[in-house]
Amino acid sequence: MTITTGSLLTASFSAVMIFSFSAGADDPGPMSDKGGKVVDEAPGGVKLATSLPEKISVDNSSEKTAITATVENGGTKESGAIRLLVVGFDGLTVNNVEGCTKIAEADLPEGSNSGYACGIDNLAAGKSKSYAVDATFDLKKEGKICLPVQSTDGKKTFWQQGPVPFGANNPSPNAPATPLLLGTDNTPVTPGGDEAGGGGSGDGSGGEELPRTGPADQVLPLGAVGAALISAGAAGLWWTQRRPGRDGV
Repeated sequence: MTITTGSLLTASFSAVMIFSFSAGADDPGPMSDKGGKVVDEAPGGVKLATSLPEKISVDNSSEKTAITATVENGGTKESGAIRLLVVGFDGLTVNNVEGCTKIAEADLPEGSNSGYACGIDNLAAGKSKSYAVDATFDLKKEGKICLPVQSTDGKKTFWQQGPVPFGANNPSPNAPATPLLLGTDNTPVTPGGDEAGGGGSGDGSGGEELPRTGPADQVLPLGAVGAALISAGAAGLWWTQRRPGRDGV
């Protein structure tokens, strides 16, 4: 019995150690709502917001990275049905969001390269929901991500974080991985370690500017949609606009 009890204790201890390690590995670390703001007023008692990791890491050989996107209701009443969009820009491409539906290319917001829509039936007061985002990041470009929280029909955007950049001021292309910080413009580099010229818009055209968020709260024109955004005077309304000749998300 002593031997059996000892074996059981050892097995239990091993299980606890494995569980603890797994939980720690999934921990995204400190999160931040940097670059986020309320756009349309949410229903009374509902306070929606999102957060992203303050730091991510990009594998320099595969360009793969993992991002945790979290939406929370800090209000006193349940949210009802809402949706979260996870959209990539420039060098950051969203390849998959667990439990969400890919947005067709024709329905992507202007200037973006990829996106997923996550339907949420209801988010109780004080609760949050996190999504595992698989992405790639081309370190030769700047890269941004955007998290709008909308009504299910997309007519209202209760909150929008971004497009906010991830980046590094001093990339190390010859290292195994490059750490990127939220709210930091990436300094593009070539595989040899030299800074790439300009950075550009990431789509090869070099002619479009994207709206940015942050301390300066700068909104730059983005074609007709950008003009509508500036006229409205509220960052994020462009998410509810339809692209010419395309249906809404």
